[in-house]
Amino acid sequence: FMSNDALIILAIVSTMIWITVSKEATKPTKEVNKRKMITLLSAGTLSAILLTVSLFQHLLFSFYLT
Repeated sequence: FMSNDALIILAIVSTMIWITVSKEATKPTKEVNKRKMITLLSAGTLSAILLTVSLFQHLLFSFYLT
C-alpha cells in the first residue's frame, strides 16, 4: 500500500505529465521531439498503472473490511 500523501503526489505528477504530453501532441509534426514524447508517454503510462493498481488495492481492502 502507498500512503495517501504518496498517492496525492503521484496523482499530481501524473496529471502534470499528461498535460505536457497533450501540449507536445498538439505541436506540428515536424516540431515534436520523438524521444521526449516517448519518455513522457512511458512515464505517464507507468504513473497511471500505479494509480490504478493502488485504487483497486484500496477498494479490495475496503471491501474485505466490511
